[in-house]
Amino acid sequence: MSIAAVHCAIPYNVEIRITHLKRAARLLLLALATFALGYLIALSFRIARQAHVDDARAADVIIVMGAAEYRGHPSPVFKLRLDHAVTLFEKHLAPAIMTTGGPGGDPSFTEGGVGRSYLIDRGIPAERIIVEDQGESTAWSLSAATEILRRMNLRSCIIVSDGFHIFRVKRILQQQGFVVYSSPRAQGDTTVLTEWWQYFRQACAYALWKAGVRV
Repeated sequence: MSIAAVHCAIPYNVEIRITHLKRAARLLLLALATFALGYLIALSFRIARQAHVDDARAADVIIVMGAAEYRGHPSPVFKLRLDHAVTLFEKHLAPAIMTTGGPGGDPSFTEGGVGRSYLIDRGIPAERIIVEDQGESTAWSLSAATEILRRMNLRSCIIVSDGFHIFRVKRILQQQGFVVYSSPRAQGDTTVLTEWWQYFRQACAYALWKAGVRV
């Protein structure tokens, strides 16, 4: 083989190797994406099963997960969660209620504070209400809530939230060593597509939390 032929063959072989590497990389990315999607879909089914489980029983405190508030008034979703917590309290399932949630962009009010005011209006004694008003996400709120629970020597709780939210909240608190029961608030009218989209979103959020991202 001539020197010229050798010089021509080298770039050709390099190009073939680069093409094969690119193809292998694409296949690897496709396999990883397929695995990730499969994991999230399977997790969505677990979240869906948990969403309809109400295993509320006697505990130290009822924890109401925060939701939007509007100028000092709870949003319809937040109101339903708070009303459900009142029902559990009136059944004597726990001696106290904790409201959670920070300002969420509102300079004047916090979700936890608005929840407290609403519960007082519903007849819950102020001394029976505990407020966590710093968290700006589920993970941050629960981190602050666990510190409060430990300071007060509270070991068990009933989580009140939307059904699709329960799975993630329960796992986060269980990891911290608490005994956790769940009681999802009554669901309003929602389409099946919307419901499953909420499950999938929570699956993504749970996966991020497992990876160390506090959402």
